[in-house]
Order: sequence, then structure tokens, then C-alpha cells
Amino acid sequence: MTPDREAAGAPGLRERKKERTRQALSDAAVALFLERGFDAVSVAEVAAAAEVSKPTLFRYFPAKEDLVLHRFADHEDESARVVTAARAAGTAPLDALYAHLLDGLARRDPVTGLCDHPSVLRYLRLLYGTPALVGRLHAYRVRSEEALAGALAGGAEGVGDPLLARLAAGQIVTVLRVLAEENTARIAGGETADAVAADAVAAAGLAFRALREGLPY
Repeated sequence: MTPDREAAGAPGLRERKKERTRQALSDAAVALFLERGFDAVSVAEVAAAAEVSKPTLFRYFPAKEDLVLHRFADHEDESARVVTAARAAGTAPLDALYAHLLDGLARRDPVTGLCDHPSVLRYLRLLYGTPALVGRLHAYRVRSEEALAGALAGGAEGVGDPLLARLAAGQIVTVLRVLAEENTARIAGGETADAVAADAVAAAGLAFRALREGLPY
């Protein structure tokens, strides 16, 4: 890798190797958790399955729950990144986030809840059926909200007022969560992603109109 690419933010070989290790550890853990249940599998068993020591595992994942939530890692600051890129392109944050959501729905991105792939459904049952993981997911959402608030408040064209940015971020993150949960619930109830898709798009439009115009209550 050239110094120019390093400076541009491209991950180096060491970081790519670390990420491959993280992914392998997470995959090994999730496979065991799906087979036997999260609480029935110890960290030592995960380490043994991945052929690493416990100290090595904890260097990559400070908590057992993080082995499962790793699949959300790329999404934690996703909304913040969308807003930051939009500002650079002269696009309003809500317009950019709405377009990003519609793209995710079209791609059946699991984070939107509009995905009926069997492996995704098994993972979601594990996630939402394990209290410790639900609690960890809340912490993830708090960090996501904080990152989005920072992106909204940042820059000359940002919201400016930190409190207003936090209020806006809280509403946006909640809207995205509720929309995803609605899609997930319908698919868990037996509907296909294709059957839910039109309603999911319509719900996204309704939700973002409410964000722009204010709640009708």
C-alpha cells in the first residue's frame, strides 16, 4: 500500500487482517449461539471453536455480547456518515437519510428489517430472544444517536445547537428503529419481504414526512 492510499484512509494490511480475525471470531460464536443458545455457550468454548486463546478473543471483543453485535458494527455510525457525505454534496440531511433508507429497502438490507433470508431470521431470533443482547443493542443505538447528533451539529451548515441536534438525532434513530421493527415483525409472522416491501416504502415516506413537518398530535 502506498503512503497516499494510507493517507486517504484506505485500511492497511494489519487492519484488514484484524478485521478478518474479528469476522471469523464472530462467525464462530454466532454459529455456536444459534445451535445451542447464547447463555449455554461459554467464551472459552467460542475461543476453542475459533482456535484462539481467551485473552486473544477478549482483545477483539471486550464482552461476549459484542461477538453477536459485531454484525451491527458497520451500521453504528452509518447515519452520521450519510449526513456528513450529504453535507459535502450540498444535500439536506433528511433527504439523504430518506434516500439511504429507500436504497436499503430495495437491497433488502437486514438492518431495515426487510429481509427474509433464513440465516438473517435465525440471527434476529437469537438477538431479540436474548435479554443480554437486547440490552447491548440499546447501547449500540445510544452510540449511533450520539454519532448522528455530532454529524448534525457539526460544520457551518449543521444544526449548530447541540441540544437541537440531539433531539433531531433521537427522533431519526427512533424512526429508523420502529420502521425496521415493523418490517421484522411482519416477516416473523410469515410474510415475505416482497409482500411487505410496498408497505415498507410507504411507511418510510410517512415517517420522514412526520420528521420534516412535525408530529400531528
